[in-house]
Amino acid sequence: MTVSSFASRCTGCPLSRRDFLRQGSAVAAGALGALAAPRWLHAAQLAGKTRIRIVYALHAATQPVPDWPHKGFDFKPVMERIEGTLTRQCAGFEFLPSLASGPEQAKKILAEDHAKGGINGYLVYQMNGWNQVVQTMATSGKPVLYADFQYGGSGGFLTYNAVFLLDKIPNVGFLASSNIQDLVEAVKCFQVVKRGGSVSDFVAATARVRRKRTPKPGNLGGKKDEPRCLSADECIKRLRSTKILTIYDQTAGFEPPIAGITFQRIPFAELNDAWAKADKDVLRAVADRWRETAQKIEGVKDATLESSAAMYVGMKKLLDKHRANGITVDCLGGFSAKHIHAYPCLAYHELCNEGLVGGCECDVFSAATVLIGTTLTQGRPGYISDPVIDTGKRQIIYAHCVASNKVFGPQGKANPFQILTHSEDRQGASVRSLLPTGYLTTTVKFDAERKLILFHQAKTVANDPDDRACRTKLCAEPIGDIEKLFTQWHQGGWHRVTFYGDLKDPIHALAEGLGWKIVEEA
Repeated sequence: MTVSSFASRCTGCPLSRRDFLRQGSAVAAGALGALAAPRWLHAAQLAGKTRIRIVYALHAATQPVPDWPHKGFDFKPVMERIEGTLTRQCAGFEFLPSLASGPEQAKKILAEDHAKGGINGYLVYQMNGWNQVVQTMATSGKPVLYADFQYGGSGGFLTYNAVFLLDKIPNVGFLASSNIQDLVEAVKCFQVVKRGGSVSDFVAATARVRRKRTPKPGNLGGKKDEPRCLSADECIKRLRSTKILTIYDQTAGFEPPIAGITFQRIPFAELNDAWAKADKDVLRAVADRWRETAQKIEGVKDATLESSAAMYVGMKKLLDKHRANGITVDCLGGFSAKHIHAYPCLAYHELCNEGLVGGCECDVFSAATVLIGTTLTQGRPGYISDPVIDTGKRQIIYAHCVASNKVFGPQGKANPFQILTHSEDRQGASVRSLLPTGYLTTTVKFDAERKLILFHQAKTVANDPDDRACRTKLCAEPIGDIEKLFTQWHQGGWHRVTFYGDLKDPIHALAEGLGWKIVEEA
């Protein structure tokens, strides 16, 4: 098996997550169509108005499947706010809302608009993660404004938009902001074409609005933090004696190594057996410790907490048995298919606190990145996340349902954490780690397929408690050009891995030692 085919199973990448969601998304397909226009849109059309079709890319108005923002999320108030705000503040516009779950419905909307005529442009709102709608609307040749619904469509938005930027698609402008006034100003750019400008003029106008409305950089100096790093040669030497266990089906074997790390595949059945046979006294002691140390526990029953503790105890047994330094599991697919009976979020949390690797979603590149960074820093854990970019606050938000609470290493100071359900499906137990603010962080992704290291740095500024999407949300201000951050999501998957500390020089030295290229994302 090639590294490429092995990496394609990473659920931090769009195809794998779509495979996971496809099981449930079919139930929504028949329910979608044109969204009934609200009362204030029923006025007669006025001659000369700029008519914009709003196309919401999502599964359904009420979400039927596990995905960002979460199962059961009601999009209707969100859409009403968007349409109401635009109608009140964009004089001379008419907005026609529709829903589309994928290409077929998008093609139907486009064909009907073409037949009837009169549409001046498209606002495509990515509301869920991977619904492929904007690609169809971009073929219209009309101006398209592509917008991210934060903590909803961010993965697809970043990935698809990066492809548009790479391919220099001339008619697609974009917006990723939590400030609805930024949307208003970007929508007004459609008038550029109405007044005789080109679609490229429209895209340039949206870029000017986005840059103008992005806050200026703040104080980017961080608190004192001096990680003790190995030399590149020593780090590479130690990596050759490390191993990560991978679990994504019922087969066993070995995968291609990454930076000297051995990857051994074991079956779901072996993990499930270790979970079932976990020592009851040990797992109860672990669960009791979580109860005592968690800032709060919400929506998680005692039995679920003990099941999560059994997963941790079982994983530790497997690491000892196989002499491995970490484990990464297709947790979403395994749990939904009942190959495993507890989410491993809390187990990953504990392993990372111990200087080991707990890697989400069988993303081998991210798991390797965690082990490389933890080895380099002599114990600091990596935080695997699904990033979100918000130009309205000049922030990148690192979001996931698990994170360490010992970011400076096993002997370092612990930060508060909470135990909540896994966000997307409101089941199991996961972690919200309230990570330290005011520190410089280094975010990387070791992409073994391309032999490159994606790299950027940011200063941590807040933890966002928003109930949408994953539980832990570390907000940070990027060092450098936030606009450049939008350009690299076509490679390496959605996930990135964040470490506390300034690791720029050590990472560059490591890249030179490995013979890999560094891509500065910001």
